[in-house]
Amino acid sequence: MKAWVLHGINDLRFEEVNTPIIGENEVLLAVKAAGICGSDIPRVFYTGTYSYPLIPGHEFAGQVEAVGAAVNEKWQGKRGGVFPLIPCGECPPCQKAQYEMCRHYSYLGSRRDGGFADYVAVPEKNLIALPERVSFEEAAMFEPMSVAVHAMRKAAPLPEECTVICGLGTIGLFLLMFLLEAGHQNILVIGNKDFQKRMAVQLGVPETSFCDSRTQDAESWLLERTDGRGADVFFECVGKNETVTQAVGMTGPGGRIMLVGNPASDMTLSKAVYWKILRNQLTVFGTWNSSFTHSPEDDWHYVLDRLGDGRIKPAQMITHRVPLEELNRGLAVMRDKREEYGKVMLHM
Repeated sequence: MKAWVLHGINDLRFEEVNTPIIGENEVLLAVKAAGICGSDIPRVFYTGTYSYPLIPGHEFAGQVEAVGAAVNEKWQGKRGGVFPLIPCGECPPCQKAQYEMCRHYSYLGSRRDGGFADYVAVPEKNLIALPERVSFEEAAMFEPMSVAVHAMRKAAPLPEECTVICGLGTIGLFLLMFLLEAGHQNILVIGNKDFQKRMAVQLGVPETSFCDSRTQDAESWLLERTDGRGADVFFECVGKNETVTQAVGMTGPGGRIMLVGNPASDMTLSKAVYWKILRNQLTVFGTWNSSFTHSPEDDWHYVLDRLGDGRIKPAQMITHRVPLEELNRGLAVMRDKREEYGKVMLHM
């Protein structure tokens, strides 16, 4: 089969490799669509991964072409989305079905071969069946959508609360999409790209509720729109020291801060910022990954329900579609930022 193989930092090659040999509890999935995640950029170009050679790609969906000896034969030929985290099943979080916090997990696309290939070996337990009306492209966005839902459900904003999203990358925009779908209207958003503003307005946010942090002072802007109270719930989706500091300064007394963005650098809190957390009795949450337990109540089924009946339409996030053999072009779009992009999608 053809696959993009990472041999080292900034050494990604499109090669002919052996089709995976599946284990008894695995399926052979023919990849039909795969999204490029922002985390793939440092993984490929700057920081590398855990071992080499490795096929990256953890946002993907496809069709089952073969099943292992212990796999239910119902999966043969079926369409499926893929939860990329492979839990150990034995650590304390796994014993509580909190697989996203597994202490000894593997991961498709970063710790074992992933979806930037014709085929990938996937454990049966990591599959979610797709209704006919859910496309492969939509299913390839299950993972980032579920990450957004996980953060939203953990922070649990009430419809009447003032909710702020700072950072409108993929996760921030999906978070906005799901908050609006859930009936939240008192939402203020902070971004720094024209595309982000267009998408926010397209999703249903008034232009007056969008702060362009390139030209506006976000803290003054927010306090003006909340009569000085600040946010009730603040989603920090950037991962920079200055935006975490802003989150503390922009959240009102008794408010909640949900830290979503992966850290771009070390995080430090000045004495003044720490005092604000204490004096305003703020609650600061962390969120990681998403819940997938095969229960109708998990994050992935929350997304599936809304995809299946058309309540959310994530395809509007896709700005680039490239064939598998042109993955390097899609990566360059995201790395170099020379043109606007939302979700970059590979199709096979």
